[in-house]
Amino acid sequence: MNSENFLTEESKSRIYFKRDRCRLCNSLSVELVMPFVATPVGDHYVAAGQLDISQEAYSLDLYFCNSCGQLQLLDVVDPAFIYGEYLYETSTSMGLVEHFQRYADDLIETIHPHQGSFAVDIGCNDGSFLKYLRQKNLSVLGIEPAKEIAKKVESAGIDVLNTFFSHELACKIKEERGAATVISANNVMANVEDLGDFAKGIRELLSPDGIFTFESGSLVDLIRNCVIDNIYHEHLCYFRLNPLVKYFQNHGLEVVDIQHSPTKGGSLRGTIQHKGTSRNISPAVLDRMSWETSLGFDQAETYKEFASRMEGIRKQLLSLLNDLKKNGKTISGYGASVGVTTLLYYYGAGQMLDVLYDDNPIKQGLYSPGYHIPVNPSPDIYKNKPDYILIFAWRYAVPIMKKHAQYLANGGHFIVPLPGIEVI
Repeated sequence: MNSENFLTEESKSRIYFKRDRCRLCNSLSVELVMPFVATPVGDHYVAAGQLDISQEAYSLDLYFCNSCGQLQLLDVVDPAFIYGEYLYETSTSMGLVEHFQRYADDLIETIHPHQGSFAVDIGCNDGSFLKYLRQKNLSVLGIEPAKEIAKKVESAGIDVLNTFFSHELACKIKEERGAATVISANNVMANVEDLGDFAKGIRELLSPDGIFTFESGSLVDLIRNCVIDNIYHEHLCYFRLNPLVKYFQNHGLEVVDIQHSPTKGGSLRGTIQHKGTSRNISPAVLDRMSWETSLGFDQAETYKEFASRMEGIRKQLLSLLNDLKKNGKTISGYGASVGVTTLLYYYGAGQMLDVLYDDNPIKQGLYSPGYHIPVNPSPDIYKNKPDYILIFAWRYAVPIMKKHAQYLANGGHFIVPLPGIEVI
């Protein structure tokens, strides 16, 4: 990471703005439903030589569209600022590579593409999904805006464009390589500011009988399971099916199938085609839409109630941490992901922690955004011997505690902050 990731007063206006309308339907009827503490960009972990430079914090307030029902951030940080030196790689997420292998198998079994059919993966990251599509004898192309990650994809022998997807790029790809039988965008759509241009690009590049498949975090799972660490500046939208159906219809496309996946705290996998083409719409689409409505996810009050519930958990955790500190206990954290930044700021816990432990070598030796908490490898737990470790990577709490059973045996304690507070 370099100095471009820090802002002067003159540069702030160039990389941040606040929109006034819904990203999916352009309605001005947007309502604040969950005020959220401002945070720095979540994955901007910094080196020791940058600790004297402050990092700008941006709002994470959540807004509900009263017209189409979409939940979203209206505060937008320039994606070039977020992704220019992006650190996250798919292969570092537990079980995600294996998930993409199964996903590729399912995709091929569903659409039976001809050998050599053209497949494009938008936001391909380290190429994990494309590798499996290539093994299925598809001709593949990745689109990845993060410079260093794109280089890794290229070094693996996969064609990749180091840029952002757009309608203009779709036209260029189609002219040079033809239409795509398969277009995928996994954990990408929620990160797109101009979703109108995105859909226009999909429609342009997709072959008449092709399919666009995407995975994105499920809003229903986020609310029901308290996955607030999935709320950060990269994720501009928090999707459920009903608003997406309207969105695709408005752009000449249609949702023909929807599935649920447990990945990343709960995700939706959608299958999209040109409107009115050969595939029948699965009953799962209407079933999911009706189910979401029955749970009240088309009402702003549902999200306000969620905000109130999370505030209760926040106060409970802060009370616990304050009591531990008053009693002279040392507290560390476990996890150094983008979502950890959200939790650190949401709970206001940054001043109480001496170190974050993480198993990802990319993060070790760096310092957390804003609070500048050092990130150490997890074996250092046994050298530092903290009294308590707050597991920010709470969805992986069971394997983390299993891995560090000796820490518990030595008298240490783990704190799991979500979906309810546990001290172990």
